[in-house]
Amino acid sequence: MGLLQPDAVVHRDAIDLMRDVRGIDWLGLLETWGLRVLATVLIFLLGRWLARRLARGLDRVLGRAGVDATLGGFLHNIAYAVMIVLVIMTALSALGIPTTSMFALLGAAGLAVGLAIKDSLSNIAAGVMLIVLRPFRAGDHVVIAGQEGIVQEIRVFQTWLRTFDHRVIILPNSQITTTQIINYSLLPLRRMEVPVGVGYGDDLKKARELLLKIAQEHPSIVDDPPPVARVMALADSSITLTLYAFTRNDDHVDTRSQVVEAIRDEFAANGLNIPFPQRDLHLYYAEPPAAGTR
Repeated sequence: MGLLQPDAVVHRDAIDLMRDVRGIDWLGLLETWGLRVLATVLIFLLGRWLARRLARGLDRVLGRAGVDATLGGFLHNIAYAVMIVLVIMTALSALGIPTTSMFALLGAAGLAVGLAIKDSLSNIAAGVMLIVLRPFRAGDHVVIAGQEGIVQEIRVFQTWLRTFDHRVIILPNSQITTTQIINYSLLPLRRMEVPVGVGYGDDLKKARELLLKIAQEHPSIVDDPPPVARVMALADSSITLTLYAFTRNDDHVDTRSQVVEAIRDEFAANGLNIPFPQRDLHLYYAEPPAAGTR
């Protein structure tokens, strides 16, 4: 038998292809895969619409809670991305594609990324805790990790403090949540402590009365809790009395300065001394050696 010509081979292949195509159950294939494709498209569209609605609802909840705008946007994006991934996986499952291996792959990739940026993630988690739990707010006077200042801004990764000499200190959020936080602005009142030394020969009762009189007459010192003056120590050169009085947070610094000045003036006007450390120096002169001796 002779070899077939190229045109004859192509013609025979075309005939075989047409025979195979005619043998396909197109109606059954359409019923099976058409419904799957339709269900996949509907799941994706409905899931994307629902993800957007839930993300917008999260924005409204965070806005009512007063959450920082930067953190709110970050949480919005994270929540939307997670919901979209779940929608895509559900749609692929409806199409008949096994998703178990995909979930395993995503889990491994997420673990690798998490290990690579674990420090950043810890700062983000700490930032969320600071904004949700609110140990301090912007404008509060705080001491954090030994740094004192006014909270300027709470960000996702960092918290900014402005010191009283106008320096900016940037603290990682993960460091803040693991250290001691002192918030002077959380309560409306703040106690003022003014130690005063008086001489051992002075009248302690009169000194205490003067301290209470100064506190009671000052307009920025509150009556409840009432001011108290107590004898606290017997020092080397004086007896230490301490005035305890409460003021409003905003008035604390100015009030303490004014009270210290008033104490000095009142004590001087009433004959009370505010002693300062003194030392007695005794000089001894040795007698000159007698004549003829060494």
